[in-house]
Amino acid sequence: MATSEEELFASVDALLEEEPQLPPPAERARLREAAGITQARLAQALKSTTQTVKNWENGRSEPKPPRLEAYQRLLKGWAEKYPAHTPLRTTTPTAAPVPHPAAPAEPAPALVEGAETAAGPMEHTDSATEPAERAESATTLQQPAESAAGPAARTEPTAGPAAQTEPTADPEARTEPAAAPQARPVRTAPEPLSALRAPSSRRPVAQKTDRPAPAPDVDPRFPHGPLAVLDGEGRAFGAGGIVLDCPAATVPELVEWTLAESGLGAARLHRNGKDADPLVVLTPAAAVKLGLPERLDGHEQRRSLRLSDDHPVVKELARKQWKLTRRGFGPWARIYRPAQSGQRQCVQLAILSWDALDARSWPGVAELGPPEIARVLGVYAQRVITPRGSTAVSGLELMTALRPPTRAVQDRATGNWVPGHNPGSLGTEPVDPAPPEATTEHPVVVRTGWKGGFLDEEAYQWVRDVDHLTGEEVTLPYAVGLDLNTAFLAAASRLTVGLSAPEHLVNPAFSPKVPGSWFVDLSHVRLDPRLPSPFTPDGVPPQGPAWYETRTVAYAQELGHNVAPLEAYLRRETGAYLDPWHDRLRTAYLDTLADLGVTTGLSDDEFLAAMERHKEADPAMAAVLAAIKATVKGGIGKLRERPQGRKYRQGDRWPALERPTWRPDIRAAVISRARVNMHRKLFKMAEMTGLYPLAVLSDCVVYPSPGRSPLDFLPYSTSGKPIPGVFRLGPAPGLAKPEGVQEMAWAVDLMEQGLNPARHIKGGGHDAVLDEGE
Repeated sequence: MATSEEELFASVDALLEEEPQLPPPAERARLREAAGITQARLAQALKSTTQTVKNWENGRSEPKPPRLEAYQRLLKGWAEKYPAHTPLRTTTPTAAPVPHPAAPAEPAPALVEGAETAAGPMEHTDSATEPAERAESATTLQQPAESAAGPAARTEPTAGPAAQTEPTADPEARTEPAAAPQARPVRTAPEPLSALRAPSSRRPVAQKTDRPAPAPDVDPRFPHGPLAVLDGEGRAFGAGGIVLDCPAATVPELVEWTLAESGLGAARLHRNGKDADPLVVLTPAAAVKLGLPERLDGHEQRRSLRLSDDHPVVKELARKQWKLTRRGFGPWARIYRPAQSGQRQCVQLAILSWDALDARSWPGVAELGPPEIARVLGVYAQRVITPRGSTAVSGLELMTALRPPTRAVQDRATGNWVPGHNPGSLGTEPVDPAPPEATTEHPVVVRTGWKGGFLDEEAYQWVRDVDHLTGEEVTLPYAVGLDLNTAFLAAASRLTVGLSAPEHLVNPAFSPKVPGSWFVDLSHVRLDPRLPSPFTPDGVPPQGPAWYETRTVAYAQELGHNVAPLEAYLRRETGAYLDPWHDRLRTAYLDTLADLGVTTGLSDDEFLAAMERHKEADPAMAAVLAAIKATVKGGIGKLRERPQGRKYRQGDRWPALERPTWRPDIRAAVISRARVNMHRKLFKMAEMTGLYPLAVLSDCVVYPSPGRSPLDFLPYSTSGKPIPGVFRLGPAPGLAKPEGVQEMAWAVDLMEQGLNPARHIKGGGHDAVLDEGE
């Protein structure tokens, strides 16, 4: 049958009306590079993401209308301008990148990829390690490479006989992007909260700022930073002002998008460690949109929050082959699949309306808008670690991230790379404490029937007896509180702790260089009753032999008294395990204070003035500062996490005992040193000035004062410089800042009631407890 002219033209018109065709993926990349345009800039122009553009250029996906027509038009224009064999232009970022924290310097040769423990990396949730998942995992090992570059500058190793890779089922194993982005996304430095508004565009937003953009490079594998805050309209707000389009309508789709397209994550903090899993924070509207309840019943008991196993979201995750840790789907949910060939697949979710951000550690953050929350958490992630739970959990995770338990070592017999112990770390297996270092419910105590007493190294909670107040002190008008900045962090600096199991010795000679627990009689050491005893938390002198940590016994020697231990539990393998942790948190603390206008080098008058206004200077940075301080206290407290839940029976092991970082002896060493540091200053103040404290609570001390300022009673030399050894004002850890001021009559009234003025001098109470559970 003959074809009519009209039919031919109709067929041609139909072809013309069909979906436009694009050049092959490789040609798309060539044309963009010939034009000198980065993937990030192209994504910005097309209101898409860098990862999506990368997928178009490697053939993983195709654009859909209306981006398809716009992309085709752009490629057609480039094809006319840059025919084949056109020399490529150099592509450069269009804006300063968001910083990535540099890894701490290490003396050993750098490893391109670190060895993970054969027992699997540890998982710390708000309760403890998940030993079931930890036991499943194997190891990913890579050949060491000579390189001076830190993790931010590290390149991935090439495949070859030297690289030995084993599959792992570890939820910590992180899926690496198949191809690294070829350019960095547009980034800007964060602005003050008053300048942040929810953008109307779903592309990276460039915002003006009066602060210079940070200089360090972005890891090309994680171009959009460590985390994002998802709102109810499908916008994911990242650090540095970036905004991504998130099309996910269910939790499984959100997980898939996060791993495949978001470009979220963070590089390891140590060359032998692991990259951080991406974090997605869900606003209440986002949670509801994804099928989650806005609140959970019993939300006042945050530790027990979780969705039931028969909840539709939990069942859908199971159908999609996604797994949850033993903590289930709670405020901090970890969703993962068993890793394949060392590639990790894990996403962390934080649900704001389920109290993921505790107001005690993150004051006011949960009430902020998504851009502001992203800014606060982004700064914390950059300076500390990507949050994985409470600040206590993050503090403990930071220890392991900076001191990974294993490293890659070469087996001389086979030439293969295998996991080996990383010197200075706590290793991969938990170590039982000595009986006096344990808690009363610990299996070691219950099993052995231990009755020999316990280590009581806790923070000060002491009030001077009112009978020891002088008439001159009572007539002074004010009681002024001084607070030592992050006292426990200062105590962790260059602190030698035990790394191995304890050994029992009888009648040992005391050595201040050997960490451990000593049974010794210090009741003969008597000091002025206007000072607390340095050997007990309540400041009451001991009445006979007791267990003390090495630093407490060493201080008795420092005061000129003889010590003769009756027995001891000592650790022969030692090291400054907390040094990298201290250094990173100290830098984070000082940098955040500097953002608030409190810098080193200020005079005492300038420092006091800056402290008066620092919280109002930038509420977002003030929240970061509070979180850093909570990370310090919570991390130390987590070293002796107690059992949780009503179902626990005394003598049973609880989950926290299955991690190597359950180390009450290290916690005791930090607290002992902090208390000794405090007493040393109290003693020196009395010696130099004749001033004695009214009360001490952990890192806060209250003195009687003729004026409302610490400058009215702190001693200075004739040249105006602070006297060494006493309390000094300043922003650094271990130095002091004003805590509050009240009338002297108020303080005396509390003391007569047996209450501690140091707890209330600021107003609203003062927390002296190291959190062992959050």
